[in-house]
Amino acid sequence: MAVEKTKASTVDQYIANFPENIQSRLTQIRQAIKAAAPDAEELISYSIPAFKKHGMLIFYSAYTNHISISIPPSPVYEVFKKELSVYKTSKSAIQIPNDSPLPLELIAEMTKFRVKEDAEIAAEKARKKVQQ
Repeated sequence: MAVEKTKASTVDQYIANFPENIQSRLTQIRQAIKAAAPDAEELISYSIPAFKKHGMLIFYSAYTNHISISIPPSPVYEVFKKELSVYKTSKSAIQIPNDSPLPLELIAEMTKFRVKEDAEIAAEKARKKVQQ
């Protein structure tokens, strides 16, 4: 279960709610996402850390036995299907066991994919708006 009893208003507060070993894992994920999406806004959404550009890019959260990476509905899960096959997944989340190494490169690549996808969606919306 995520430590959400004390609602965090910042990512730093969210991370500070966890034991040191989990704080370290969350910080590494945060840094990997920031490096892959340097222009994205970091925020708390649905009580967990997230990154947003035009739309929501990626969320991450900690639980008793795993870290969850959540991405809004996207082809990203199909594109990275092989790499994700070693993790428990749902249609919008990946569970990384706390006793497993963090796939930081994979998280960064998935984030870059989402940044590109997000830009394409925003451009398409802008084109449609101009056509109206």
